Amino acid sequence: APNTLSMQAALATAAWVVSFVSSYSYTTKTLPDIENEDFIKDCVRMHNKFRSEVTPTASDMLYMTWDPQLAQIAKAWAKKCHFQHNGQLKPPHKLHPNFTSLGENIWTGSLSIFNVSLAIADWYNEIKYYDFKTRRCSKVCGHYTQVVWAASYKVGCAVQFCSRVSGFESLSNGAHFICNYGPAGNYPTWPYKTGAPCSACPKNDKCLDNLCVNRQRDKVTRYYSLAYPDWPIYLRNRYTSLFLVISPVILILSVIITILVKHKYPNLVLLD
Repeated sequence: APNTLSMQAALATAAWVVSFVSSYSYTTKTLPDIENEDFIKDCVRMHNKFRSEVTPTASDMLYMTWDPQLAQIAKAWAKKCHFQHNGQLKPPHKLHPNFTSLGENIWTGSLSIFNVSLAIADWYNEIKYYDFKTRRCSKVCGHYTQVVWAASYKVGCAVQFCSRVSGFESLSNGAHFICNYGPAGNYPTWPYKTGAPCSACPKNDKCLDNLCVNRQRDKVTRYYSLAYPDWPIYLRNRYTSLFLVISPVILILSVIITILVKHKYPNLVLLD
């Protein structure tokens, strides 16, 4: 019976999905730190994915890259386990050397279901409550508008295990995920300009996946986009990359010197 087979296939798929999700559930000891390479990549990738796919299309959407200082700010606030925004993100406080005010998104949920993609997707899915033409929101939209705020080009995130989260009393043993953004979004205007992708990028920018990219603006100390594979991911890799670049030159020079020495001193014997 085709219906029976379809049902069995659906149940098998569901069982596989449950098994897959449970096998990747985090524990208090396995939640990623702000220096975890996969965590950083996921945070940046998911933000840029949603920013590149906005509807209506954006003409001035900047590419986001990781900022370690924003991640440190997010980590410090996440450790407090408060389901509320950091009160020091705007003047007269100045937590970041490059930005006067910072944006912030918060996601809190069960430790077993947390992953970066799910959390950022939850923020983006607030789009269903947002009317772009009127800028009116029928429910909560601030997380969505910050994710797609065109002028915000830096992000730093952190996730913290919290046995309890104040302001979220129904949850125990949860994952408290925070992202900070520079510069801040969510002031009274549209989150981005509509139009052909990249048609309103700043001067000297290039277009990548519908986003405006600029090496000088996007440059950070620890993480670089996969779009530029020649850029280092960690500082220690700079020395590895330098060695890989210089070693062929050293090898060629060594061969040339050896040939010259052998030519000038044909009777010279090189000992092992």
